[in-house]
Amino acid sequence: MKQKRYRVPFRRRREGKTDYRQRLALLKSGKHRVVVRRSNKNLRVQFVRYDASGDRVVSSAMGNDLRQYGWEGSMNNVPASYLVGLLAGKRALAQKITEGVLDIGQHESVPGGTIYGALKGVLDAGVDVPHGEEVLPDEGRLHGQHIAEDLPEKVSVVKEKIEAEYE
Repeated sequence: MKQKRYRVPFRRRREGKTDYRQRLALLKSGKHRVVVRRSNKNLRVQFVRYDASGDRVVSSAMGNDLRQYGWEGSMNNVPASYLVGLLAGKRALAQKITEGVLDIGQHESVPGGTIYGALKGVLDAGVDVPHGEEVLPDEGRLHGQHIAEDLPEKVSVVKEKIEAEYE
């Protein structure tokens, strides 16, 4: 009697890096993916286009890019994620990308968290991304009132510099 052979899952699935069902659903939309990835010290927002030979990053921004605009705070809190999303959105608009679909990968979906802070920045830049209003952080968190009293002024200054560069 013959038995079926065991099929080993794809490497990225075994490592917990890719959910292929979710990825297929995002790719079927035909829109650019707005990929938001966090690390312990940084945040990355990329606009990715599907290509059969491999995904192509069309536009991106990282937390470290905020240094050139005068940001001196953490690169991985809600205000920084908002600014990175805003910068990525402005860069995407410069590349003629007007819509996308959010891809948070294996990150946990926490309403009002850094992932959705970046989404709010992308939306404020003018890129159309389907979302629910209940997941976005409130304005106080976006500007850092929960962190320090002087942080909203710093966020406003950096935001003005980003918007002035991409007008």
